[in-house]
Amino acid sequence: MEPLTTAAIAIGTIIATKALEKTGEQVGKALWDKTDKFLVTLKKHSPYTVAAIEKAPEQAIDYGKAVLEVESAAQANPEVAQAAQELAAAAKAEPNPKLAEILAMPNLEKLADKIGQVVMPGGTGNIENMSF
Repeated sequence: MEPLTTAAIAIGTIIATKALEKTGEQVGKALWDKTDKFLVTLKKHSPYTVAAIEKAPEQAIDYGKAVLEVESAAQANPEVAQAAQELAAAAKAEPNPKLAEILAMPNLEKLADKIGQVVMPGGTGNIENMSF
């Protein structure tokens, strides 16, 4: 799995899980555990990113910026990278069909591709104006 895609799936999973919780939907214990582990690990390296993620979906989040910050933290620390990969894998294995519907993998992959285009030399656009 590409690093930006892993970061996008990890962030999307956290926000989707919170949204499902508000509607009374349940996700498995494995996904809860991986979500908690990821947030604790990321908080050591990027507390502002975790604060922004925890406020979503009530407060808008700049997904592009959050994905880049998670990817940066993952590149700097293998523990963050491992936690993100484990969370992404747990999300893909989660049996709750509504979570799979919310995450819609092609959409997250398109988001990661857009972010990659913006940050790569010759890329176009501005992360803050990115829509999807």
